[in-house]
Amino acid sequence: MTTTQSERTFTADFKRFFIRGLVVLLPTVLTLWIIVQAYRFVDKTIADPINDGLKAGLVQLTSVWPPLQLAFDPSEKRVNEEVATRIAMRFGVDAPQKVREDLRAENIRLWWDDRWYMHFIGLIAAIVAVYIAGRLLGGFLGRRIYRKLEGAITTVPVVKQVYPYVKQIVDFLFSDERPQKFSRVVIVQYPRKGIWSVGFLTGNAMKSIVRESGDAVTVFIPSSPTPFTGYTIVVKRREVIEIPLTVEEAIRYAVSAGVLVPDQQLIEDAIEPAIDTQEVTDPPRRPETTPARTTDT
Repeated sequence: MTTTQSERTFTADFKRFFIRGLVVLLPTVLTLWIIVQAYRFVDKTIADPINDGLKAGLVQLTSVWPPLQLAFDPSEKRVNEEVATRIAMRFGVDAPQKVREDLRAENIRLWWDDRWYMHFIGLIAAIVAVYIAGRLLGGFLGRRIYRKLEGAITTVPVVKQVYPYVKQIVDFLFSDERPQKFSRVVIVQYPRKGIWSVGFLTGNAMKSIVRESGDAVTVFIPSSPTPFTGYTIVVKRREVIEIPLTVEEAIRYAVSAGVLVPDQQLIEDAIEPAIDTQEVTDPPRRPETTPARTTDT
Protein backbone atom coordinates (compact mmCIF):
# COMPACT_ATOMS: atom_id res chain seq x y z
CA MET A 1 0.00 0.00 0.00
CA THR A 2 2.83 2.39 0.82
CA THR A 3 4.62 1.62 -2.43
CA THR A 4 1.51 2.37 -4.48
CA GLN A 5 1.03 5.73 -2.74
CA SER A 6 4.71 6.56 -3.33
CA GLU A 7 4.42 5.72 -7.03
CA ARG A 8 1.30 7.84 -7.37
CA THR A 9 3.00 10.73 -5.59
CA PHE A 10 6.07 10.52 -7.83
CA THR A 11 3.92 10.37 -10.97
CA ALA A 12 1.84 13.33 -9.88
CA ASP A 13 4.91 15.36 -8.95
CA PHE A 14 6.66 14.52 -12.20
CA LYS A 15 3.62 15.55 -14.23
CA ARG A 16 3.18 18.76 -12.26
CA PHE A 17 6.84 19.84 -12.52
CA PHE A 18 7.09 18.78 -16.15
CA ILE A 19 4.12 20.96 -17.07
CA ARG A 20 5.59 23.80 -15.01
CA GLY A 21 8.85 23.46 -16.93
CA LEU A 22 6.97 23.60 -20.22
CA VAL A 23 5.13 26.73 -19.14
CA VAL A 24 8.43 28.42 -18.24
CA LEU A 25 10.58 27.28 -21.18
CA LEU A 26 8.15 26.88 -24.08
CA PRO A 27 7.47 30.62 -24.69
CA THR A 28 11.20 31.36 -24.84
CA VAL A 29 11.97 28.36 -27.07
CA LEU A 30 9.10 29.14 -29.45
CA THR A 31 10.10 32.81 -29.63
CA LEU A 32 13.69 31.94 -30.51
CA TRP A 33 12.51 29.35 -33.04
CA ILE A 34 10.24 31.89 -34.77
CA ILE A 35 13.06 34.46 -34.90
CA VAL A 36 15.51 31.91 -36.33
CA GLN A 37 13.01 30.69 -38.93
CA ALA A 38 12.20 34.26 -39.95
CA TYR A 39 15.90 35.06 -40.33
CA ARG A 40 16.48 31.91 -42.40
CA PHE A 41 13.56 32.79 -44.66
CA VAL A 42 14.82 36.33 -45.23
CA ASP A 43 18.39 35.08 -45.68
CA LYS A 44 17.45 32.45 -48.28
CA THR A 45 14.85 34.40 -50.23
CA ILE A 46 16.29 37.93 -50.12
CA ALA A 47 19.89 38.06 -48.90
CA ASP A 48 21.27 35.06 -50.82
CA PRO A 49 20.07 36.18 -54.29
CA ILE A 50 21.52 39.65 -53.65
CA ASN A 51 24.81 38.15 -52.46
CA ASP A 52 24.99 35.95 -55.56
CA GLY A 53 24.44 39.00 -57.72
CA LEU A 54 27.14 40.92 -55.87
CA LYS A 55 29.60 38.06 -56.30
CA ALA A 56 28.80 37.83 -60.01
CA GLY A 57 29.34 41.57 -60.32
CA LEU A 58 32.62 41.28 -58.44
CA VAL A 59 33.76 38.59 -60.90
CA GLN A 60 33.02 40.89 -63.84
CA LEU A 61 34.69 43.85 -62.14
CA THR A 62 37.81 41.80 -61.43
CA SER A 63 38.30 41.12 -65.13
CA VAL A 64 38.77 44.84 -65.85
CA TRP A 65 40.17 46.27 -62.61
CA PRO A 66 43.88 45.52 -61.97
CA PRO A 67 43.77 45.83 -58.14
CA LEU A 68 41.12 43.10 -57.98
CA GLN A 69 43.03 41.02 -60.50
CA LEU A 70 46.03 40.98 -58.17
CA ALA A 71 43.78 39.74 -55.36
CA PHE A 72 41.64 37.14 -57.15
CA ASP A 73 43.18 36.19 -60.51
CA PRO A 74 44.87 32.75 -60.54
CA SER A 75 48.49 32.42 -61.60
CA GLU A 76 49.47 31.10 -65.00
CA LYS A 77 50.73 27.93 -63.36
CA ARG A 78 47.35 27.38 -61.67
CA VAL A 79 45.52 27.93 -64.96
CA ASN A 80 47.75 25.47 -66.82
CA GLU A 81 47.32 22.87 -64.07
CA GLU A 82 43.53 23.22 -64.25
CA VAL A 83 43.56 22.88 -68.04
CA ALA A 84 45.64 19.72 -67.77
CA THR A 85 43.33 18.34 -65.07
CA ARG A 86 40.23 18.89 -67.18
CA ILE A 87 41.87 17.20 -70.14
CA ALA A 88 42.90 14.24 -68.00
CA MET A 89 39.41 13.95 -66.52
CA ARG A 90 37.95 14.17 -70.03
CA PHE A 91 35.86 17.23 -69.14
CA GLY A 92 36.67 18.72 -72.51
CA VAL A 93 39.24 21.22 -73.64
CA ASP A 94 38.43 24.75 -72.41
CA ALA A 95 40.27 27.84 -73.50
CA PRO A 96 42.70 29.23 -70.92
CA GLN A 97 40.59 32.40 -70.67
CA LYS A 98 37.50 30.36 -69.72
CA VAL A 99 39.49 28.42 -67.14
CA ARG A 100 40.85 31.68 -65.73
CA GLU A 101 37.30 33.06 -65.33
CA ASP A 102 36.14 29.89 -63.55
CA LEU A 103 39.10 29.95 -61.16
CA ARG A 104 38.59 33.66 -60.52
CA ALA A 105 34.95 33.05 -59.61
CA GLU A 106 36.00 30.18 -57.32
CA ASN A 107 38.56 32.37 -55.55
CA ILE A 108 35.99 35.08 -54.98
CA ARG A 109 33.49 32.55 -53.61
CA LEU A 110 36.03 31.11 -51.18
CA TRP A 111 37.10 34.60 -50.10
CA TRP A 112 33.45 35.55 -49.53
CA ASP A 113 32.58 32.38 -47.58
CA ASP A 114 35.62 32.73 -45.32
CA ARG A 115 34.24 36.04 -44.00
CA TRP A 116 30.95 35.40 -42.17
CA TYR A 117 30.05 39.08 -42.02
CA MET A 118 29.90 39.27 -45.82
CA HIS A 119 26.59 37.37 -45.75
CA PHE A 120 24.91 40.38 -44.13
CA ILE A 121 25.71 42.56 -47.13
CA GLY A 122 22.75 41.17 -49.05
CA LEU A 123 20.37 41.89 -46.15
CA ILE A 124 21.74 45.41 -45.69
CA ALA A 125 21.51 46.02 -49.44
CA ALA A 126 17.87 44.88 -49.42
CA ILE A 127 17.03 47.28 -46.57
CA VAL A 128 18.76 50.17 -48.35
CA ALA A 129 17.03 49.32 -51.64
CA VAL A 130 13.59 49.28 -49.97
CA TYR A 131 14.36 52.62 -48.30
CA ILE A 132 15.46 54.21 -51.58
CA ALA A 133 12.37 52.84 -53.34
CA GLY A 134 10.19 54.37 -50.64
CA ARG A 135 11.90 57.72 -51.05
CA LEU A 136 11.58 57.67 -54.82
CA LEU A 137 7.95 56.55 -54.83
CA GLY A 138 7.07 59.25 -52.33
CA GLY A 139 7.52 61.96 -54.96
CA PHE A 140 5.12 62.99 -57.70
CA LEU A 141 7.19 61.47 -60.50
CA GLY A 142 7.78 58.27 -58.53
CA ARG A 143 4.05 57.80 -57.90
CA ARG A 144 3.26 58.23 -61.58
CA ILE A 145 5.90 55.66 -62.56
CA TYR A 146 4.60 53.28 -59.89
CA ARG A 147 1.02 53.58 -61.14
CA LYS A 148 2.12 52.81 -64.70
CA LEU A 149 4.10 49.76 -63.52
CA GLU A 150 1.16 48.63 -61.41
CA GLY A 151 -1.15 48.98 -64.39
CA ALA A 152 1.18 46.84 -66.48
CA ILE A 153 1.40 44.19 -63.74
CA THR A 154 -2.38 43.92 -63.41
CA THR A 155 -2.71 43.06 -67.10
CA VAL A 156 -0.85 39.77 -66.68
CA PRO A 157 -3.51 36.99 -66.73
CA VAL A 158 -2.61 35.16 -63.51
CA VAL A 159 -1.13 38.07 -61.59
CA LYS A 160 -4.19 40.29 -61.96
CA GLN A 161 -6.31 37.81 -59.97
CA VAL A 162 -3.89 37.80 -57.03
CA TYR A 163 -2.13 41.17 -56.95
CA PRO A 164 -5.12 43.42 -56.06
CA TYR A 165 -6.00 41.41 -52.95
CA VAL A 166 -2.40 41.19 -51.76
CA LYS A 167 -2.05 44.94 -52.27
CA GLN A 168 -5.18 45.63 -50.21
CA ILE A 169 -3.83 43.63 -47.29
CA VAL A 170 -0.40 45.28 -47.49
CA ASP A 171 -1.96 48.74 -47.72
CA PHE A 172 -4.16 47.97 -44.73
CA LEU A 173 -1.21 46.86 -42.61
CA PHE A 174 1.50 49.33 -43.65
CA SER A 175 0.03 52.27 -45.53
CA ASP A 176 0.31 55.65 -43.82
CA GLU A 177 -1.98 57.42 -46.26
CA ARG A 178 -5.12 56.46 -44.35
CA PRO A 179 -5.71 56.31 -40.60
CA GLN A 180 -5.16 52.88 -39.13
CA LYS A 181 -8.37 51.89 -37.34
CA PHE A 182 -7.35 48.40 -36.34
CA SER A 183 -5.90 49.75 -33.08
CA ARG A 184 -9.35 50.02 -31.41
CA VAL A 185 -10.47 47.08 -29.31
CA VAL A 186 -14.22 46.69 -28.82
CA ILE A 187 -16.77 44.25 -27.45
CA VAL A 188 -19.99 43.23 -29.16
CA GLN A 189 -22.73 40.74 -28.40
CA TYR A 190 -21.84 37.91 -30.75
CA PRO A 191 -22.85 35.25 -31.82
CA ARG A 192 -26.09 36.09 -29.98
CA LYS A 193 -27.44 38.50 -27.43
CA GLY A 194 -25.98 37.90 -23.98
CA ILE A 195 -22.63 36.56 -25.24
CA TRP A 196 -19.91 39.22 -25.37
CA SER A 197 -16.96 38.84 -27.74
CA VAL A 198 -13.77 40.86 -27.92
CA GLY A 199 -12.98 42.17 -31.40
CA PHE A 200 -11.21 44.84 -33.44
CA LEU A 201 -12.98 47.71 -35.13
CA THR A 202 -11.75 47.70 -38.74
CA GLY A 203 -13.87 50.42 -40.34
CA ASN A 204 -17.28 51.43 -41.59
CA ALA A 205 -19.67 48.94 -43.15
CA MET A 206 -20.27 48.67 -46.87
CA LYS A 207 -22.88 50.90 -48.45
CA SER A 208 -25.09 47.96 -49.38
CA ILE A 209 -25.23 46.85 -45.75
CA VAL A 210 -25.72 50.37 -44.38
CA ARG A 211 -28.77 50.84 -46.60
CA GLU A 212 -30.41 47.88 -44.88
CA SER A 213 -29.08 48.13 -41.31
CA GLY A 214 -28.50 51.84 -40.81
CA ASP A 215 -25.31 53.24 -39.28
CA ALA A 216 -23.07 50.18 -38.88
CA VAL A 217 -19.40 49.27 -38.56
CA THR A 218 -17.24 46.27 -39.39
CA VAL A 219 -15.68 44.28 -36.54
CA PHE A 220 -13.20 41.44 -36.75
CA ILE A 221 -13.70 38.77 -34.08
CA PRO A 222 -10.48 36.73 -33.60
CA SER A 223 -10.65 33.04 -32.78
CA SER A 224 -8.66 31.13 -30.15
CA PRO A 225 -5.85 30.13 -30.15
CA THR A 226 -5.10 31.54 -33.63
CA PRO A 227 -6.18 35.19 -33.50
CA PHE A 228 -5.29 35.82 -37.15
CA THR A 229 -8.32 33.78 -38.17
CA GLY A 230 -11.83 34.57 -37.13
CA TYR A 231 -15.07 36.17 -38.28
CA THR A 232 -15.84 39.50 -39.91
CA ILE A 233 -19.20 40.83 -38.73
CA VAL A 234 -21.20 44.01 -39.25
CA VAL A 235 -23.10 45.46 -36.30
CA LYS A 236 -24.85 48.70 -35.55
CA ARG A 237 -22.50 51.39 -34.31
CA ARG A 238 -24.49 51.93 -31.10
CA GLU A 239 -24.07 48.23 -30.19
CA VAL A 240 -20.26 48.45 -30.24
CA ILE A 241 -18.50 49.33 -26.98
CA GLU A 242 -14.84 50.35 -26.99
CA ILE A 243 -12.77 49.00 -24.09
CA PRO A 244 -9.39 50.25 -22.74
CA LEU A 245 -7.22 47.44 -24.13
CA THR A 246 -4.30 47.54 -26.54
CA VAL A 247 -4.17 45.29 -29.59
CA GLU A 248 -1.36 43.25 -28.01
CA GLU A 249 -3.38 42.69 -24.83
CA ALA A 250 -6.43 41.63 -26.81
CA ILE A 251 -4.38 39.22 -28.92
CA ARG A 252 -2.82 37.66 -25.81
CA TYR A 253 -6.29 37.32 -24.33
CA ALA A 254 -7.50 35.50 -27.47
CA VAL A 255 -4.43 33.27 -27.81
CA SER A 256 -4.66 32.12 -24.19
CA ALA A 257 -8.42 31.53 -24.45
CA GLY A 258 -9.05 34.16 -21.78
CA VAL A 259 -6.39 33.00 -19.32
CA LEU A 260 -4.01 35.96 -19.78
CA VAL A 261 -6.10 38.89 -18.56
CA PRO A 262 -4.42 42.34 -18.37
CA ASP A 263 -3.62 43.39 -14.81
CA GLN A 264 -5.89 46.42 -14.94
CA GLN A 265 -8.80 44.19 -15.99
CA LEU A 266 -8.49 41.62 -13.21
CA ILE A 267 -11.35 41.37 -10.74
CA GLU A 268 -10.05 41.43 -7.17
CA ASP A 269 -10.68 38.51 -4.86
CA ALA A 270 -11.84 36.37 -7.78
CA ILE A 271 -10.46 32.87 -7.44
CA GLU A 272 -12.35 31.16 -10.22
CA PRO A 273 -15.27 32.03 -12.48
CA ALA A 274 -18.62 31.55 -10.81
CA ILE A 275 -21.07 29.41 -12.72
CA ASP A 276 -24.69 29.08 -11.72
CA THR A 277 -25.67 25.51 -11.08
CA GLN A 278 -29.05 24.02 -10.42
CA GLU A 279 -29.29 20.96 -8.27
CA VAL A 280 -31.88 18.39 -9.18
CA THR A 281 -33.41 17.03 -5.99
CA ASP A 282 -36.55 15.41 -7.24
CA PRO A 283 -36.31 12.39 -9.47
CA PRO A 284 -37.57 12.87 -12.98
CA ARG A 285 -41.24 12.17 -13.40
CA ARG A 286 -42.95 10.65 -16.30
CA PRO A 287 -45.27 12.95 -18.21
CA GLU A 288 -48.79 12.85 -16.88
CA THR A 289 -51.33 11.11 -19.00
CA THR A 290 -55.01 11.82 -19.10
CA PRO A 291 -57.12 8.69 -18.69
CA ALA A 292 -59.17 7.88 -21.70
CA ARG A 293 -62.87 8.66 -21.38
CA THR A 294 -65.33 5.83 -21.70
CA THR A 295 -68.77 6.30 -23.04
CA ASP A 296 -71.71 4.13 -22.29
CA THR A 297 -73.34 2.63 -25.20
